[in-house]
Amino acid sequence: MANKTYGLLCPISRACEILEPRWTIQILTELWSGSSRFNDIHRGVGNISRGLLSKRLKELELLGLIERVEDRAANTVDYVRTRKGTELEPALNALATWAQRNIDAELALCDSNLSSLMWKMRHSFVTAELPKKRVVIRFHFSDANTGFDTHWAVIEPGKEVDMCAYDPGLDVDLYVETTVVSLGGVVMGRTSLTREIECGALFLSGDARLVKTMGRWLRLSVYASVEGIALLP
Repeated sequence: MANKTYGLLCPISRACEILEPRWTIQILTELWSGSSRFNDIHRGVGNISRGLLSKRLKELELLGLIERVEDRAANTVDYVRTRKGTELEPALNALATWAQRNIDAELALCDSNLSSLMWKMRHSFVTAELPKKRVVIRFHFSDANTGFDTHWAVIEPGKEVDMCAYDPGLDVDLYVETTVVSLGGVVMGRTSLTREIECGALFLSGDARLVKTMGRWLRLSVYASVEGIALLP
């Protein structure tokens, strides 16, 4: 994958030669989070072009880090990590933990991709803490750097969460007015829900039960509980 090696007798350098090409780690991380189809990986990774994603997937397959599984009967293709790819988890976990502790919170959150954030938010709802009915949550971001500043989460019992960038035409149960930095900071543990509400960066309106219990039904990142995490000022 790398055009030129470091030429060092060093295992870390050798690993970097494989993992350094842009988007490689992000693709592996998205596979780790559960995505396996090309379009899902593309949405989760964010700003990567479809052409470059295709190239990186082929490279990762040649390196033995992922496997391409084709089901011709169903006309589907899935990308799954191999044993070699899975063995990277402890290293990537350690890298994420280091980042949570040592990278300034504002720097870590300031240019987050909204589309990618909302795609990952599909896994951020604890359905057992939500009403046993369809729940529609409208998120509006005042600091969005794209034209898609509003997203809708449609959560129904027994179904995968549907995250829409267009109005699904359903009655909204909860309105969330916030910023990418604020909501992203909450999910990543860089700030708290209470703090963001008190400082006016996050405003909730609608179903009183959903407003009151958001701290229970909003699932935080697995890295939100890192000891010594760098918080927003």
